Amino acid sequence: MDEDLITNPQWSQRRQNRATAFRFIFQWEMNPSDDISRDLKDFIFRLGKDEIYYSYAIELVDGIIEKKEIIDSMIKELVDNWEFSRIAKADLGLLRVAIYEIQYRLDIPPVVVIDETLEISKEFSTENSKKFLNGVLDKVLSRLPRPARRPAI
Repeated sequence: MDEDLITNPQWSQRRQNRATAFRFIFQWEMNPSDDISRDLKDFIFRLGKDEIYYSYAIELVDGIIEKKEIIDSMIKELVDNWEFSRIAKADLGLLRVAIYEIQYRLDIPPVVVIDETLEISKEFSTENSKKFLNGVLDKVLSRLPRPARRPAI
């Protein structure tokens, strides 16, 4: 088990999965590879729990990779007075996970996703990042054609 990869053990399994997806997406952004599936399996193996425990993280990563162009175009549209290339890589990873969940996981209330993202950001980002993330995700919320406080399905 790689101690550097362990997320906060006091977090719920779902939050640990979100953080794992974020960390993998962040790593992948910094060092892309041709075999994402193998890299994700290796990453999860180093966490010391089986793939079943991290099944939600795997689902998130697969979805984010599949929808990356759509998600990134949304981010570009939502950030005012900010070049996409200048967004901190940690913030970009957090936004990708959150926007994927808000847009494509209709079983999760968007406000839950935003709260979870801000909690994870406390571990991996800065106070200024928290404000930035909250601002962008609030814009996502304002454009949603579904309830913010309950699942759509």
